[in-house]
Amino acid sequence: MYDYDLLVVGSANADLVIGVERRPAAGETVLGGDLAVHPGGKGANQAVAAARLGARTALLARVGDDGHGRLLLDSLRSAGVDTASVPAGGAPTGVALITVDPSGDNSIVVSPGANSRLDTGDVRQAEGLVRGSRVVSAQLEIPLETVAEVVRTLGDGNRFVLNPSPPRPLPDEVLAACDPLIVNEHEARVLLGDALTGEDPEDWARLLLAAGPRSVVVTLGAEGALVCDASGVRRVPPVKVDAVDTTGAGDAFTAALAWKLGSGAELAEAAAYAARVGAAAVTKRGAQESYPTAAEVDALGADGGKPASTRGGGR
Repeated sequence: MYDYDLLVVGSANADLVIGVERRPAAGETVLGGDLAVHPGGKGANQAVAAARLGARTALLARVGDDGHGRLLLDSLRSAGVDTASVPAGGAPTGVALITVDPSGDNSIVVSPGANSRLDTGDVRQAEGLVRGSRVVSAQLEIPLETVAEVVRTLGDGNRFVLNPSPPRPLPDEVLAACDPLIVNEHEARVLLGDALTGEDPEDWARLLLAAGPRSVVVTLGAEGALVCDASGVRRVPPVKVDAVDTTGAGDAFTAALAWKLGSGAELAEAAAYAARVGAAAVTKRGAQESYPTAAEVDALGADGGKPASTRGGGR
């Protein structure tokens, strides 16, 4: 019996968001709307998204002993996330500077802050938490060596899910544990590097699988997603909604996918559910504030959706 359905090991940031008519070019200044501050960070986002869906969720992360840290802890706890392994202090809370254009697309710069202090010792101290969680999810807004230590700490029954964002080369031991490796189009291109020989995402999925993961998911924004494992490549159709803000949509997708896999769903089934969760998230502004409950996801599925989907994989 596992204590948690999902443990997220990752970042917790304050998202500082400005709406702009268009994103600035190099050397250009543009005027934006009022600054809004939201709880975010890929790790905290995933934890809140999963908890909102009903998953028993815990987060292993670090925040600062500051206003942004308190904002994050309040958001996590109100969603039902166990924050016992989220110490505060030692460095300022991480911050993400986000611009969002009228189409809902975003550009993001992250200052890691306390996230860079989440280290291998924190993982070793949380060994019981790691092994007591059915699925463990990670991202790369924390040190890569910390993610590698998570992999080394996994028990025989744990499932490991990784969204390598921001993307960078991954060691073989991390790739081999991924089930699945979840990437958007940009992340796929970076990971494949010189191995990228064409523009067909199905080929990308096969090449990524050949690199060592047990399974791969490629998110394609308005085109849906692809899932790939030993049985081949399958397409997951998009869920059509009116996109308002894609911030955090990719995190909602990953959280929902991880939770559904832990509950016994097949990869394509879990990805189809995750697509609905990600689509629901882009219909509201912000990241954590936009995440749906299970009932809201069911309602979206019943309505069948309408125009554009989760675009570009979202943050």
